[in-house]
Amino acid sequence: MSVAQRRMKAQKKMAKLHKKGMDVQPIEIAGRKITRTFWGQAWCDHLESFSDFDNRLPRGRRYVRNGSVCHLEITKGRVKAIVSGSDLYNIKVGIKPLAPNKWSQVKRSCAGQISSLLELLQGKLSSGVMGVVTDRHKGLFPEPSEITFNCDCPDWATMCKHVAAVMYGVGARLDEKPELLFLLRGVDHEELISAEAAVDGVTGRRGGRKRIAKGDISDVFGIDLGGAPPEPPVAAKAPKKTARKAVRKKSAKKIVKKVAKKTAKKTVKKAAKEKKAKKATKKTAKKPATRKAVKSTRKRKAVKKVAKRTSQVRARKKS
Repeated sequence: MSVAQRRMKAQKKMAKLHKKGMDVQPIEIAGRKITRTFWGQAWCDHLESFSDFDNRLPRGRRYVRNGSVCHLEITKGRVKAIVSGSDLYNIKVGIKPLAPNKWSQVKRSCAGQISSLLELLQGKLSSGVMGVVTDRHKGLFPEPSEITFNCDCPDWATMCKHVAAVMYGVGARLDEKPELLFLLRGVDHEELISAEAAVDGVTGRRGGRKRIAKGDISDVFGIDLGGAPPEPPVAAKAPKKTARKAVRKKSAKKIVKKVAKKTAKKTVKKAAKEKKAKKATKKTAKKPATRKAVKSTRKRKAVKKVAKRTSQVRARKKS
């Protein structure tokens, strides 16, 4: 069976699983390059640095490139995947959480060097921080002893080609969502963003960390600082409250308008119903009167006819 035929067969089966409610998350590679960002490439480089995986990784690259990884889901300490081969195979990869002492060491080494969450997730890091997070034994990525594999294919090897494809698929998924690496290792990536570094960046405090010059602050925020000391960052929270109040007022006005419209519509409908009821009562009141008048006129005509006939009969008798 060709690769295209296997893919068609796998897609039909995955479509059935999707109909049953499964959130299918395939790995799709555009071109020959599996990863394109810092985090994805760092994951793949880390895998390839261990001799334990040398023999099996090349076949995994081929599988992930041709779209054989039909589903890949990353959760805390686990990767679940479905890979298409001669059949659909279920793969489970278990990864131990990052040891607390390693995580605390990473945080200490990165303290004050990562200024924003966006900078962290985009991989725009200094060479020092990159060296810390990608360290083979002390960084964020797992060692071979911290990884367990399970595939229901008939291959006896610990890392079969399907597992290898999943491991490369994790790198491709980290291209899209790098925060999943921290979820996989059971740590909070926001802990790397030091509040102290943010304050140092605004106030321009000395100490070897990144600082923003006074002129740069003026250019960024469009204000003239002059000789006055910079305001503390806490003061910037005030506009949020006023903005929230304004939003609440607008929403309250909208609610009042809606209620007024609804009440106006209700009053109009009531008035229309009352008019209809009045018209109906008038019609019913007029109908009996007209019927009585018709009956009385008919009676009068009948009496006149009888009177005429009797007078005519009497006249004939007399004659």
